[in-house]
Amino acid sequence: MKYIVSIIKPFRLEHVREALSAAGVAGMTISEVKGFGRQKGQTEIYRGAEYTTNMLPKVKIEIATSDDMAPKVAETIQQAASTEAIGDGKIFVFDLDSVTRIRTGETGDLAL
Repeated sequence: MKYIVSIIKPFRLEHVREALSAAGVAGMTISEVKGFGRQKGQTEIYRGAEYTTNMLPKVKIEIATSDDMAPKVAETIQQAASTEAIGDGKIFVFDLDSVTRIRTGETGDLAL
């Protein structure tokens, strides 16, 4: 099993969610987060005053999936989230040792 974490631009979330649903992803967890990478923040003007924001709004998507589905899930996120501009985000894939469904006690792929 794999645990996929991706950080994307907020306005791409609905596009990514629709693409993942079409690819057969049954569930995911979404969080609003802040961060930066190569962008190093941005300069904005608020009420006539210029200020620099070091942390940009992002969306974090977390998905637990089978080993077989992981490459398809990562590719789907990459294609759906891409704007071909700096700050599109990252996709991280981790090995997932175990999963247990709390309600039934099922483990492994059955719990997904």
